[in-house]
Amino acid sequence: MATPSSTNSQELAPYVGSLDTYEFPVHRLKRVMDDPSKTPLVLVAAGSFSPPTYLHLRMQEMAADYAKFSTNFELLGGYLSPVSDAYRKAGLANAEHRLAMCQLAVDESSDWLMIDPWEALHKEYQPTAVVLDHIDHEINVVRQGVDCGDGTRKQVRVALLAGADLIHTMSTPGVWSDKDLDHILGRYGAFIVERSGTDIDEALAALQPWRDNIHVIQQLIQNDVSSTKIRLFLRREMSVRYLIPIPVIRYIEQHRLYEDDGSGSTTSVDKGKGQEKTAV
Repeated sequence: MATPSSTNSQELAPYVGSLDTYEFPVHRLKRVMDDPSKTPLVLVAAGSFSPPTYLHLRMQEMAADYAKFSTNFELLGGYLSPVSDAYRKAGLANAEHRLAMCQLAVDESSDWLMIDPWEALHKEYQPTAVVLDHIDHEINVVRQGVDCGDGTRKQVRVALLAGADLIHTMSTPGVWSDKDLDHILGRYGAFIVERSGTDIDEALAALQPWRDNIHVIQQLIQNDVSSTKIRLFLRREMSVRYLIPIPVIRYIEQHRLYEDDGSGSTTSVDKGKGQEKTAV
């Protein structure tokens, strides 16, 4: 899995930071709306990102296009929120590595995506609803929403971005409580990217109370790359070039991640994210 020799000499360091020094990232967040008649929107993708793939990034772009052409939202920015080490999913690299890889993935490839390390920096598991509450608080309470350009400010809609597998877990009886569903889907809403082999209509039928807040995005170009498949390729010493960003490949090589199920990871036992397990 060789990478260009001209870039191999560059040392790619793990993320260094703590909750004591944490600052909410806003450097790519649009400060003034282009069209104040629209509803300002921020997308949040929560997951393992172990490692981040081009599909993780592509999902954000698909959601951006959907918001632009099919809704009355104006997109202000997007966040990737890697889970904490307490997630304890098989193949989960330590948070310092996942945060660094996610940052490398967006640094030169996007002008609107940001990495929020808040969830990953916690030693305790943070439910998805709590992560959304955190970002909503930072944007709408601390920063009082967004400038409309006419002297007024407007509250920003924070929404969850996820794959169709998440909606299937939400529609499965007993997996999510109605309280959690109402908090996530009712208060925030979700942008869901369809995936091949999933019956999204069946899942949505069980979520009718929140149907108006669930936006389904069709994958016009099918992509089923997953972090699980990437880890399998790496263990087999197969190439993952053009499946994940080159800087992420370099980072994995330098830190010898994913050479086996336990190398560089917090555990080899998959306990899922509480009752919010997603395949990312």
